[in-house]
This record gives sequence, structure tokens and C-alpha cells, in this order.
Amino acid sequence: MYTQKAKILVADDDSMVRSTVSKILEMFGHEVVTVSDGKEVIEIVTDEFNVIILDINMPGLNGFETIKALNTMDLEIPVLFLTGAGSMDYAVQAINLGAYDFLTKPIGDLDIFNVKIRRAIEKRMYVLKEREYKANLEDDIEKKAAQLEKQNKLLQKYSSSLENATVSLMTSLQNAMEEKDYYTAGHTMRVTEYALMLGRAMGLHSDDLLTLRRAAQFHDIGKLVIDLSYIQKPGKLNEEEWKLIKKHPGVGANIIKPLKFMEKEVTIIRHHHERMDGKGYPDGLTGDQLDQLTKILIVVDSYDAMTSKRNYRKNLKMDEALSELIYCSGTQFDPETVKYFAETIVEFTPTQSVFSQETIDKVYTNR
Repeated sequence: MYTQKAKILVADDDSMVRSTVSKILEMFGHEVVTVSDGKEVIEIVTDEFNVIILDINMPGLNGFETIKALNTMDLEIPVLFLTGAGSMDYAVQAINLGAYDFLTKPIGDLDIFNVKIRRAIEKRMYVLKEREYKANLEDDIEKKAAQLEKQNKLLQKYSSSLENATVSLMTSLQNAMEEKDYYTAGHTMRVTEYALMLGRAMGLHSDDLLTLRRAAQFHDIGKLVIDLSYIQKPGKLNEEEWKLIKKHPGVGANIIKPLKFMEKEVTIIRHHHERMDGKGYPDGLTGDQLDQLTKILIVVDSYDAMTSKRNYRKNLKMDEALSELIYCSGTQFDPETVKYFAETIVEFTPTQSVFSQETIDKVYTNR
């Protein structure tokens, strides 16, 4: 009959018992190490042992104390207790402490003895295989996690490159559009610079600044697909021409909409011609329906339009444009945003303005 070979530790204070048990185990082909008490068990036991056989009544550490100590070592080696006749209550107590099984002494039935030892060995093999499986699984998970992290980084890099390429392409198209019109050339660049200047002054988070920058860059992209040649004509626009130009925020939002990484920008672009009093376009939103980034773009876009040359009117000077922004605060523009903008642009370009912080405060108080 085949029996799996194992390394077994036997502890008994009786040398005769140690010798007898050792010979029987060696007869079944096992490697045996014997000690005389529980203290020696704790000193020499390692993960190499497959089974431990403990006598209960030993000097120093008895069997119960020894198994308690073994339990703290987390070796998971099956323990079988040797019990003498009439000590079955000991066996029950040992099982409650985590012992795998018990053996009676003297050993009478070798077949039963061998079966119990073999089952304990099988239990140990199962524990070792489970450990190996868990270790391999953890290793595999770590490798998969590292691989996934690497793939995510590559995907993020690719996604970022794709975003940058898309933004660059759209910027080139918009720049080409602006260069065709002497009056709008540089408008987008200036609006973007004003928006970022104001956003930083208002303490916006870096994520919001990125959103604001992109929204400013593409706020007029809707004009790409609208024939706006009539803008260059002298004089004011007629009703039909105004209807057409008022479509560009909605058209621009629709152009940007498929780009999922610019979801927030879509809303800002669509609403950059709305007003606080609800008289803007295309949706007639009021101030409480507009977010902070949209309010910023409305202000800086209007400021640049007022200070830029147009074929149908003379451009305003800086102070004139600031006065107009302040005058229209609360109806067309958000008052707080205008105040921040006035303070910031005056600070950045003090030689171009007679405005001061005191003047701005006074205008706001008396307007």
C-alpha cells in the first residue's frame, strides 16, 4: 500500500514511546525527529514538518500548552495527540484546541495508526497547495495589476496626445478663419489671455483654468461653418444678418459636443452670449443659470469686442470699455466678475488707465 512520505516531529517524555512510535513511522517510510518535551518542539519546529505528534502529559510545556504556542506560529501543521487509556476527555480538549486527531497508546492497530497519519499528511499537503495557489494568485494579480497600470498609462498618454492633436487642429482652423478677417484677427488669443488672467485672479482651480482656456480658445468656432462675410460690410447688421450670427454659439457647441473630453466647454461655448437679465442668446438664460466660467468668458469676450476695431464702429479705449462693463453690470454682466476684471486689468496695465482701485470702488458704489 502506497503511503506518501513525510517529515514527522514526535514529542513524548517517555523514551520507550518515542522509540516505538519512531520505528513504526520509519517502517511506513517517514522521516522522524523526536524530542522529549514541548519546549523543544517550539525550538526546532519549522515549516518543513508535515505532522506533529504530541504527548499530553510532559514536563515543562505539556501538550495543551505546546499546541497553544504552535497556534500562534501560524504554521498550520496538523497535530495528533498521544493519549493513554482512560484519557478520552483529554482528546476532546485537544480537538477543541485545534488538534487534527488523536492516537491511543500503546499502539495496537497499525492500520488505523497509518490511516490517521496518512490523513494528517494529506491535510498538510492540502494546506501547502492552498498556500502555493494563493501565492501564485497574488503574484498573478500583482503582474496583472502592473500590466494594467502600464496599459492605463499608455492609454492616458495616447488619450492626452489625441486631445492635444485635436485641440491643435481646431486651433489652426480657427486661426485660419480669423486671419481672413482683419477685424477679428487675434480676438481668440486675446480673449483666452484675458480669461486666464481673470481666472487666476479669482483663484480658480487648475482644472477650471484648463476648461476656461479651451472654452475661450473655441468660443467662436461656430463661425467656421457660417458665412459671415457680411460682417466686413460698413454699417450695422440687418435683422437677417443678426439672426445668422446669433446661431454661432449653438453651432460651436455642436461642433465641440462629440469631443467627450470637452464636455464642460460645450456649455460655456453655447452660453457665452447670454446675459444676466435673460435677454441674451441662444437660450435666454439668467444670471443664476450661468456658472462662473461662463460669466468670465462673457465679460472678457465683450471687453475685447469693445476695444477691438470694427468696420462699423470705432473701438473703445480701455477706460471707456471698463466704464461700459461696469454700467451694464447686473443687466448684461455679472457684477462680481466685472469688478475682478476691472481691478485685475488695471493692475496689469496701469499706464493705459486712469482707473484706480479707489475709482472702481466709487463707481460701483454710485452706479
